[in-house]
Amino acid sequence: MVVVRSPDAAAANGITAAARAPVLQVDHLRVEYRTGGESTTAVDDVSLTIHAGETVALVGESGSGKSSLAHAVIGLLSGGGAVTAGTVTFGGRRIDRLSPRAWRRLRGAQIGLVPQDPVVSLNPVLRIGDQIAETLRIHGRADRRTAWDEAVRILAEAGIDRPGLRVRQFPQDLSGGQCQRVLIGIALACRPRLVIADEPTSALDVTVQRRILDHLSGRTTEYGTSVLLITHDLGVAADRADRIVVLRHGRIVEAGTAAEVLTEPRDDYTRRLLDAAWGAHRPRRSVRERAGTPLLSARGLHKTFRVARGNTIAAVDDVSLTIDRGETLAVVGESGSGKSTTARIVARLEAPDRGTVEFGGIDIGALRGARLRAWRRRVQIVYQNPYASLNPKLTVERIIAEPLQAFGVGTRTTRQDRVAGLLDRVALPGSFARRRPAELSGGQRQRVAIARALALRPDLVVLDEPVSALDVSVQEQILELLGELQSELGLSYLFISHDLAVVRDISDRVAVMRAGRIVETGPTIEVFEAPEHDYTRELLLAIPGAGRRYGPTERTA
Repeated sequence: MVVVRSPDAAAANGITAAARAPVLQVDHLRVEYRTGGESTTAVDDVSLTIHAGETVALVGESGSGKSSLAHAVIGLLSGGGAVTAGTVTFGGRRIDRLSPRAWRRLRGAQIGLVPQDPVVSLNPVLRIGDQIAETLRIHGRADRRTAWDEAVRILAEAGIDRPGLRVRQFPQDLSGGQCQRVLIGIALACRPRLVIADEPTSALDVTVQRRILDHLSGRTTEYGTSVLLITHDLGVAADRADRIVVLRHGRIVEAGTAAEVLTEPRDDYTRRLLDAAWGAHRPRRSVRERAGTPLLSARGLHKTFRVARGNTIAAVDDVSLTIDRGETLAVVGESGSGKSTTARIVARLEAPDRGTVEFGGIDIGALRGARLRAWRRRVQIVYQNPYASLNPKLTVERIIAEPLQAFGVGTRTTRQDRVAGLLDRVALPGSFARRRPAELSGGQRQRVAIARALALRPDLVVLDEPVSALDVSVQEQILELLGELQSELGLSYLFISHDLAVVRDISDRVAVMRAGRIVETGPTIEVFEAPEHDYTRELLLAIPGAGRRYGPTERTA
C-alpha cells in the first residue's frame, strides 16, 4: 500500500517546522517566447510554493504552460523563452538570474529533472552506465572506480531488470519505458532536494509506473525530497499529489489539496478535465459475437534478439492471436513484454524466427514482390509519438498524400480531393493542409497520422500506443474518433497500450502479455471484471486513480 501524505501529515512523520520552510517559491512569474519580433505569453502571473517532502502536481492540457513553468524553474527555457516578470526562489535563494556556471552546480545536485521524451534525452552513442556515471562524477558523488557499481545500483533501484547487463547497453537497445526509468534514475542519483518530473510516466505501463512513483514517494519520505509533478494523467495526480495546481492558457484556474480539487472542483475547466480522465462520456464496449473467419490469425510466433556480449532476449515466445473483421483486439502488458514486437511481426516489419501470420487466409510470410506490395496497402500503422512520426519538412497535405503517391493511386487533383476528405473525416479544417507538423498540437498531429493511415483504405490499423503522449481531453477526442471511424469503415484495430483504462473503453477483446508470452485473453469485460491470471490482477490493481477515494489526511493506492 502506498500512502501519500497531506502537508499536515509531514509533522507527524518527523519533519520539523524549519524543514517545512518552502523549498521552492514562485512569485507572479511570467514567461514569454519571442519569435520574429512577436511575443507570446506562455506563463502569466503564476505563484506557487512547494515545501520539503511535498508533492505538487501541475495539470492541464497541452499548451497550458506546464512545461514552460518547469523549465523556467530549472533555467532551461528554450529558444526565445525568457522570464520577463516575477521571481523563482529555491531554498531561500533567488535562482531565476543565476549564471550558467551556477546553474551547472545546482542542476543535478540540488534540483533533478526527469524530462518527458526519453528518445531524445539520452545520448545514443554512450552506454547507459556511462551516462549515469557521468552525473555522479560531475557532482562528486562517485569516482571512476565506484561510479559503475553505483550505476548498476541505481538501475536496480529504478526497477530495471538485469541491471548488470543494461548498463552496458545503448539507449536504442532499451524500450521507451526502460529509457524513461534510466532518466528517473539519473535525476535521483545525487539525492536532490527537489525533483521536477515532466510527464515522468507517460511512456510507462501501469505496474512500472506504480513502481517508479513508489520510488519517488519513498525518496520523499526518507530524504524529504520535494516533487513538482507535471502530468496530464489525473489518475496519477489523484494517487500521488498532496496538492494539485490546474493551469489553463498559462494561468492558474484552480489550486488546492488533491481531495478538494478532485472531489469538489470549483472551475468548469477542472470539471471537464476530470470527466475526460474518468471517461464519464464514453460508453463501455458491449460483448460482441465472434465472426466465423478471422481477418488475421497469428500462430506460434517466436522472436529472439541479440543484446550485449552475445546475450539473447526472447521478445516474443509462442504467441498466438486472432483479430476479426471490425474488431478491436488490445494487447497490454509491461514495457518489454513483447507487445510492440508482436505488432511489428503482424505488420511484417519484423520477421519471426518461427510461426506464421495469415491475413484473409494468406500466409503473409510467403508474399513477395507485387503481391507483398499489394498486401501492404491493407495494413497501416499509427505510432505512439506524433512528434516523431511525421516528416517535419512536409506539409500536412503531402504527408497524407504520400502513401497515395507511393502506390500510384489517382491523379494529383484526385489525391488533393482525397486529402481534403480525410482531413474532414478526422475533424481537421481544410486549411490545415498547408501547415507543417510544427504548427500543430500533439492531438492535431495524431489526427494527421490517423488520416495518413486511412488514405489507402486499409482493413487493419495497428495502433501502437496512439494516445499515451496526449493529455486526457485530447485522448478522449482521439478515442471517439477511432470508434466513429471503425463503425463507418468496418476497420479492425490491433491496439497496443499500457493504459488499461483506455483499453477497457475501446477494445472488444484483450490479450495480456508478460515476458513475451500471452498469459490471458478474452472479452474485455470478462478480463477486467473476473481476471484469471495473477499478473492480470496486478495490472488492474495498478491503474492510477482507480479508487478515487480520499480521506482528509491521506490517500491510498
